[in-house]
Amino acid sequence: AEIIFTEENFAAETAEGVSLVDFWAPWCGPCQMQGPIVEKVAEAMEGKAKVGKLNVDENQGIAAQFGVTGIPTIIIMKDGAEADRLVGLQAEDQLLAKLNGFL
Repeated sequence: AEIIFTEENFAAETAEGVSLVDFWAPWCGPCQMQGPIVEKVAEAMEGKAKVGKLNVDENQGIAAQFGVTGIPTIIIMKDGAEADRLVGLQAEDQLLAKLNGFL
C-alpha cells in the first residue's frame, strides 16, 4: 500500500530500510502521470520497501530540506539518508530496478 508522507511522519517512516518518496503537487501535469506508476511500484515492493508520495504544497519544509525545486522528483531514502534522486517522469521498471539495487 502506498504511504502518504507528511512533515509529521517523514522522519519516522524513512528512518529504517529503503523508502521511495514521490515529491508531487496536484497542479503538476507530469506528476499526474507519475502517480499511478508509483502506486504500481508500491504494490510490487510491498513488504520490501516503503513507497509513497509527498505533496510539496502541503509539506514545504521537507521539500525545502531536500532542495526539491522541480517536480516530479523521486528521492530514494536508505536508513534515513538520501541514497538516490530522479528528476522528471520515471518508468515503473526503472524505479523497481533502482529500489532493488538498494535492498
